[in-house]
Amino acid sequence: MINRREFISYAVASAGLSIAGVPLSVLAQENKTAINVLVQPEPSGLMLGLVQNGPTQLVSGNIYEGLLRYDEKLNPQPLLATSWNRSDDGLTYTFKLKPDVKWHDGKPFTADDVVFSVDKFLRKTHARLRSGLAALDTVRAVDPLTVEFKLKYPFGPFISMFETGTMPMVPKHIYENTDFATNPANANPIGTGPFKFKEWVRGSYIQLVANEAYHTKGEPVVQSLYFHVVPDAASRAAAFESGKVDIVPGGAVEFFDVARLSKLPGAAVTTKGWEFYSPHSWLVLNNRKAPFDNVKFRQAVMYAMNRDAMTKVAWQGFAKTAAGPFNSHVKFASDKVTQYPHDLDKAKSLLKEAGYKGETVKLLPLPYGESWQRLAEMIRQNLTQAGIKVETVGTDVAGWNQRTSEWDYDMAIIYVYQYADPALGVARTYTSHNIAKGSPFNNIEGYVNPKADELFDAGAKALSDADRAKAYAEVQQLLTDEVPVAWLHEINFPTLYRTKIKNPISSSVGLNDGLSRASIG
Repeated sequence: MINRREFISYAVASAGLSIAGVPLSVLAQENKTAINVLVQPEPSGLMLGLVQNGPTQLVSGNIYEGLLRYDEKLNPQPLLATSWNRSDDGLTYTFKLKPDVKWHDGKPFTADDVVFSVDKFLRKTHARLRSGLAALDTVRAVDPLTVEFKLKYPFGPFISMFETGTMPMVPKHIYENTDFATNPANANPIGTGPFKFKEWVRGSYIQLVANEAYHTKGEPVVQSLYFHVVPDAASRAAAFESGKVDIVPGGAVEFFDVARLSKLPGAAVTTKGWEFYSPHSWLVLNNRKAPFDNVKFRQAVMYAMNRDAMTKVAWQGFAKTAAGPFNSHVKFASDKVTQYPHDLDKAKSLLKEAGYKGETVKLLPLPYGESWQRLAEMIRQNLTQAGIKVETVGTDVAGWNQRTSEWDYDMAIIYVYQYADPALGVARTYTSHNIAKGSPFNNIEGYVNPKADELFDAGAKALSDADRAKAYAEVQQLLTDEVPVAWLHEINFPTLYRTKIKNPISSSVGLNDGLSRASIG
C-alpha cells in the first residue's frame, strides 16, 4: 500500500495536468517571481467584455480594469479614474481619468475608450451590466481625460457599477467596427491591467506576465501568474498540499478539505474578498404549481430546515444562516424581518393549514460537488421529518441550467452573487418584469407581487440613502412574510494560500483584481 504522501504525489503527477504542463524546473526557478493559482473550472474565454463567469473574472481581472475598485466596506476607490463627482440632482456623474495609462499594445487609454466600452461594446455584450445601463441616457468624452455620464433618472447604485468584472474597459482601436464575438484579439486579450496575457495551454494552464509599463508605480510585484487547470477536487487539494500551488480560490476544493489544508505548515485561509459579490444561496420554490403556490406551505419549508446545522456540516462553518433575501454585505440589508428558526412542530402545523395531502415534490440539487450534495441530503432529510415527501433528482451542470431556466422543477438549490446593491443583484430575483425563460439567475420561481415591484423600483430610483433604506426595509419584510424562495445561507467562500504570499486580497473582489499587489515573502 502507498502512504498518503506518496498518494498525493501520484495524484498531482497523474491528475494535475497543469502542474505537469509547466515544467517543475521552471516553477522552481520562478518560485520567487511567480504565483501559482488554481482556476476551476477552466475559463471558456478570457475577453472579459464577452465572458463574465467566475473563472474568467479570476484570470482576466488581472488583464483588464474598470474605472474604480471597491474596498471591503464597498467604498469606491480610484483605479483608471482618479476622481469623480455627482450633480445635486443625481443625474450627472463626471469622472477624471488617470493620465499616461496605456493599453498593453502601447496605445493610450482615453475617454474615447470609456465611451466606446460603455455605450457600444458592453451595452451589446454584457447582460448584467445592460440592465443597470437602462438608467443611462448618454455618456460622452468632455476631453481626453474627462467622461460625463447623464442618467434618465436618479439611480442609487450607479456608482457601484464600475468594478472590473461589471464594467471592464476595452480598447476602441481594436474593437471599433468589428464583430466583437469573432475579433482575433479575443484570443490575445489586450487590457490596461497589471498583467499581460502570454500563453494558454488548454486543459493545463494560463500564464500572465508583468506589465512593465503599468500605470501604478511598484506594481505588479511578481513577474508571472500561472492559473492551473486541475480536473477534480481531490487533485486540486493534493496540488495545494504538495506545495505545487500557492493559492486556492474559494470553492475550488471541497469545504470539508479546507480546515485540514489550512492547518498545513505555511498555510492560511481567509474569507475576505467576497464582499462585493455577496454570495447568497436558497432553495427555489416553483410558485406556479401546487403545493408551492400556497404561502403556508412555503413557510413550512422554511421552518422545517435546520439551516444552522447545515452551516456546520455542509459548509464546515464557512457560511452564515440567511436572515432573508439580502446578504448582510449588501447595502440596506436588515435582520428586522420575519425569522424562521428550525421548528418541526410549526412546520407540521402550517402543512396542515395549507391542506398538504402528502404528494411527492422533487428536489434538484446544485451539481457543484460533494459539499452541495451534502446540503441537498440535509434538506431532503429535514423536509421528510416535517412530513413532506421529497424525491431527489440528480443532473449535471448543463441539465441543471436547462431545467431551472425552463422552469422544469419543483425545488432547486441555487446560489447567486448580489453585487453589493439590491438594485444590481437582489431585485432581479423577485420583480415580475424579470420573469423570463432562458436564464436561471432571474425570477425563475415566478413570484408576482406589484407591491414588491413598486418597492424595488422606489429603492433603485430614490436619491437619498434614507429613502432607499426605507423602501428596501419594507420589501425585505414583505418577502420574508411571503417566502417566494426558501433562503439558506450567506456563503463565506474560503481562499487558501501559502503564508509566503503576502497581501493576496486587497479589495472586495479579492483575487479578481488584487494579485498585482501580492508578493512572495
